[in-house]
Amino acid sequence: MIRVLLVDDQPLLRSGFRALLDVEEDIEVVAEAADGKEGLALAKEHLPDIALIDIQMPVMDGIEATRRIAADPTLARVHVVILTNYGLDEHVFHALRAGAAGFLVKDIEPEDFLHAIRVAARGDVLLAPSITRKLINRYVTEPLHTGADARLKGLTNRERETVALLAQGLSNDQIAERMVISPLTAKTHINRAMVKLHARDRAQLVVLAYESGLVVPRNR
Repeated sequence: MIRVLLVDDQPLLRSGFRALLDVEEDIEVVAEAADGKEGLALAKEHLPDIALIDIQMPVMDGIEATRRIAADPTLARVHVVILTNYGLDEHVFHALRAGAAGFLVKDIEPEDFLHAIRVAARGDVLLAPSITRKLINRYVTEPLHTGADARLKGLTNRERETVALLAQGLSNDQIAERMVISPLTAKTHINRAMVKLHARDRAQLVVLAYESGLVVPRNR
C-alpha cells in the first residue's frame, strides 16, 4: 500500500486529489494539511511514502517543508513530490535542491497523476520530459559547482555511466539495455552511486550529473 500525505492550502484541490487516490486499491491517503508546518508534523506522525506538497502556502512554504523533511533522518523514506501551478520556475529549482523527488503540475491528467504517484513511491525520478529539458538548459548555463567533480571521482566507470544515462531520462530497463546488463545490476549501480554521493534519491543524482558536467546536452 502506497501511503500519501496531501499538503496544499486549497481544500478543493486536496479534495480532488483525494478523490482520485481513494479509489485506487494500492494507494491510501493517510492525512491532509493546509500548510507546510502542519504537513511536516503529519509527516512525522504518519511516515507516508509520498508527501504531495504545494510550493506556495502560508505559515511554511513547500520549499522549507521539503528541506526539513529531507534533513530529518526519521523521514528518510518519505519521497516529496512538489505540486506547482506554473510548471518550471525558480521555486521548483529551489525545491529540487532542497530534496524534492520530483514535480507535478496541478493540471496533470488523472491517469498520469496516478502513474506518477506509483513511480515516485518506487524511488524513481519523477520529472516530466518538458521539465527535464528545461532543467538541463538551466543547469548547463550556470557555472559548475566547486567540488562536484571531486565527488564524482569516487564512482566507478560503470557507476558514472549509469548516472549519466539516468540523467538523460532513461529507466532502469533502458539503462540495462544500453549497457548490456540486467535491470537489477543497473539498479545496483545507481544505488551505490547514491550512497557514495550522499544523494537522498535519484532526483539529486540528476542534479549532480548536470552540475558537475557529467552530462551536457547535444546542442551545447
